Amino acid sequence: MERERFGSRFAVIMAFAGSAIGLGNIWRFPYMVGKYGGAAFIILYIIATVLLALPMLLSETIIGRRSRSNAFGAMAALAPHTPWKWICLPIVIAPLFVVSYYSVVGGWGVGYFLKAFSSDFAADPEAVPAMFSAFQASPWKSLLAHTAFLGLTAGIVLLGVKRGIEKFSKITMPILFFLIVVIIVYSLFLPGARAGVDYLVRPDWSKMTAEAAAAATGQAFYSLSLGCGVILTYASYVKEDENILTSGIGTASADVIFAIMAGFAVMPAVFACGIEPEGGPGLVFQSLPYVFCKMGGGIPWVGPLVGGVFFLTILIAALTSSISMMEGAVAFLVDETRLSRPVATGIIFAAGWVLGACCAVSGGVFNFFDQLCSNYLMPFGALIFTLFVGWKMTGNDVQDEFTNGGTLRFNKKVYPFVRFLIRYIAPVGLLAIFLTNLFL
Repeated sequence: MERERFGSRFAVIMAFAGSAIGLGNIWRFPYMVGKYGGAAFIILYIIATVLLALPMLLSETIIGRRSRSNAFGAMAALAPHTPWKWICLPIVIAPLFVVSYYSVVGGWGVGYFLKAFSSDFAADPEAVPAMFSAFQASPWKSLLAHTAFLGLTAGIVLLGVKRGIEKFSKITMPILFFLIVVIIVYSLFLPGARAGVDYLVRPDWSKMTAEAAAAATGQAFYSLSLGCGVILTYASYVKEDENILTSGIGTASADVIFAIMAGFAVMPAVFACGIEPEGGPGLVFQSLPYVFCKMGGGIPWVGPLVGGVFFLTILIAALTSSISMMEGAVAFLVDETRLSRPVATGIIFAAGWVLGACCAVSGGVFNFFDQLCSNYLMPFGALIFTLFVGWKMTGNDVQDEFTNGGTLRFNKKVYPFVRFLIRYIAPVGLLAIFLTNLFL
């Protein structure tokens, strides 16, 4: 059966950006900006994206489009009779683990989207921060929300590349950017919002340390969903005449822009209500609902409406990322076992539900999966992919893929620089992430 293809460059960028843009952009990025020097961290983050994350993304794209397969099958096709495919086996497992615990977080988004319009959400602002703990403490609520979110994800993946992933991404990604703009406009006009803006844009050069540089590199790396074969799998659906450099730059740019926009959506509102900004996930599910409840100047429907818009943004961002993770796992089964897409999707849904249920009822299991994937499997995968493109594939093969057989003149001019980044700079950045995870 012929492999499906994304229909256009816009579809490619929207699908790739959908994979990249997720909850980390909305809660983690604003927090890290404040912790590591405001605008100084943003500068480091942009540099890390251009010099490190983008070459990693291009490496996965080159492997995926060249092989037309998942990570395991790609290594078997491009390096037959070598251990490379077995080295990649842990990488193809990572998306299943990620989608299992990510669906729990996505389930929180489902629950809070519904809560935003309930009387419980708006009745007592002072009680709102405790609602998150109560929600987590209820196994049935967590499991139901986890099931609903995972079911939404599986339903879209089941439809396939063009009817499911492409159509969903092309519709929801513009909506996602529109919703974040709405929240930015509202947040910036709140009394006291200026302090939140200052928090984001005022550079503190004293915090531009090696730790800050490593943190910026890690944020750029994780934000683009690198190292778990998802970008590689999506790239296997990219047409032969697509300019992968343009698509890669478009994806990285969309991710950076959305992260910065999320900062301006979240922090002015947080400071306007005098809430501590260093809240991590709690900032989204504990502090911000309190902010929404206090909004409106006496008009009861304003807070729930703004809260509903915000948690719809959370839900869409979580879905676009979880879809890519599930697709990575489903593609592995379809390619390697010749199962049909419906059967493969059903298997991954069942496995993801069981693992996610364990995460929903046990914070220890949740944290284990998160640490395993974020600190080990994903950096390991990114290192393998960059080493494979930089040192295993021939320069002629890489250049042929990067320049579409020499037809893209600009790509041909910048190819030596890109190859240098892939061979030398990206592996150093990944080493910095490993050392950060181990010692900081």
